[in-house]
Amino acid sequence: MTVTKLGATGALLKTVFSTNPVESMIEIIREHAANVKRWRDGQLALRWAAAGMECAQGQFRRVKGYRQLPELVRRLEAVTADQNDANDLAVTG
Repeated sequence: MTVTKLGATGALLKTVFSTNPVESMIEIIREHAANVKRWRDGQLALRWAAAGMECAQGQFRRVKGYRQLPELVRRLEAVTADQNDANDLAVTG
Protein backbone atom coordinates (compact mmCIF):
# COMPACT_ATOMS: atom_id res chain seq x y z
CA MET A 1 0.00 0.00 0.00
CA THR A 2 1.21 3.53 -0.76
CA VAL A 3 1.07 4.81 2.81
CA THR A 4 3.49 2.13 3.95
CA LYS A 5 5.90 3.06 1.17
CA LEU A 6 5.62 6.70 2.30
CA GLY A 7 6.66 5.71 5.81
CA ALA A 8 3.42 5.82 7.78
CA THR A 9 3.81 3.83 10.97
CA GLY A 10 2.07 3.18 14.25
CA ALA A 11 -1.30 4.76 14.92
CA LEU A 12 -1.39 6.71 11.65
CA LEU A 13 -0.83 3.54 9.63
CA LYS A 14 -3.59 1.79 11.54
CA THR A 15 -5.95 4.70 10.87
CA VAL A 16 -5.30 5.04 7.14
CA PHE A 17 -5.27 1.28 6.59
CA SER A 18 -8.97 1.12 7.44
CA THR A 19 -11.72 2.20 5.05
CA ASN A 20 -14.20 2.66 7.90
CA PRO A 21 -13.87 6.48 8.18
CA VAL A 22 -14.50 6.96 4.46
CA GLU A 23 -17.36 4.46 4.40
CA SER A 24 -18.95 6.22 7.38
CA MET A 25 -18.73 9.61 5.66
CA ILE A 26 -20.21 8.20 2.44
CA GLU A 27 -23.13 6.73 4.38
CA ILE A 28 -23.84 10.08 6.08
CA ILE A 29 -23.74 11.85 2.68
CA ARG A 30 -26.09 9.22 1.25
CA GLU A 31 -28.57 9.74 4.09
CA HIS A 32 -28.30 13.52 3.77
CA ALA A 33 -29.12 13.46 0.04
CA ALA A 34 -31.69 10.64 0.21
CA ASN A 35 -34.67 12.92 -0.43
CA VAL A 36 -33.26 14.52 -3.57
CA LYS A 37 -35.51 13.38 -6.40
CA ARG A 38 -33.97 15.15 -9.38
CA TRP A 39 -30.25 15.54 -9.91
CA ARG A 40 -29.90 18.29 -12.51
CA ASP A 41 -26.16 18.16 -13.05
CA GLY A 42 -22.82 17.24 -11.52
CA GLN A 43 -22.52 20.58 -9.75
CA LEU A 44 -25.71 19.90 -7.81
CA ALA A 45 -24.37 16.50 -6.76
CA LEU A 46 -21.14 18.13 -5.59
CA ARG A 47 -23.08 20.69 -3.54
CA TRP A 48 -25.13 17.96 -1.86
CA ALA A 49 -21.99 15.94 -1.17
CA ALA A 50 -20.33 19.00 0.38
CA ALA A 51 -23.42 19.65 2.50
CA GLY A 52 -23.38 16.02 3.63
CA MET A 53 -19.71 16.33 4.59
CA GLU A 54 -20.56 19.39 6.65
CA CYS A 55 -23.14 17.29 8.51
CA ALA A 56 -20.67 14.43 8.93
CA GLN A 57 -17.97 16.75 10.28
CA GLY A 58 -19.52 16.78 13.74
CA GLN A 59 -19.11 13.01 13.97
CA PHE A 60 -15.46 12.90 12.96
CA ARG A 61 -12.79 12.24 15.53
CA ARG A 62 -9.18 13.27 15.52
CA VAL A 63 -7.01 11.09 13.31
CA LYS A 64 -4.89 8.83 15.44
CA GLY A 65 -1.26 9.53 14.64
CA TYR A 66 -2.13 12.99 13.30
CA ARG A 67 1.27 14.35 14.35
CA GLN A 68 2.84 12.26 11.57
CA LEU A 69 0.65 13.85 8.86
CA PRO A 70 3.02 16.76 8.00
CA GLU A 71 5.87 14.32 7.38
CA LEU A 72 3.59 12.09 5.30
CA VAL A 73 2.56 15.12 3.22
CA ARG A 74 6.21 16.10 2.66
CA ARG A 75 7.06 12.59 1.47
CA LEU A 76 4.02 12.47 -0.80
CA GLU A 77 4.94 15.83 -2.33
CA ALA A 78 8.51 14.63 -2.91
CA VAL A 79 7.35 11.44 -4.62
CA THR A 80 4.83 13.24 -6.82
CA ALA A 81 7.42 15.90 -7.74
CA ASP A 82 9.84 13.13 -8.79
CA GLN A 83 7.11 11.50 -10.89
CA ASN A 84 6.17 14.81 -12.51
CA ASP A 85 9.83 15.45 -13.36
CA ALA A 86 10.08 11.99 -14.93
CA ASN A 87 6.91 12.58 -16.91
CA ASP A 88 8.19 15.94 -18.12
CA LEU A 89 11.40 14.30 -19.31
CA ALA A 90 9.46 11.55 -21.09
CA VAL A 91 7.26 14.09 -22.89
CA THR A 92 10.14 16.36 -23.99
CA GLY A 93 12.63 13.57 -24.59
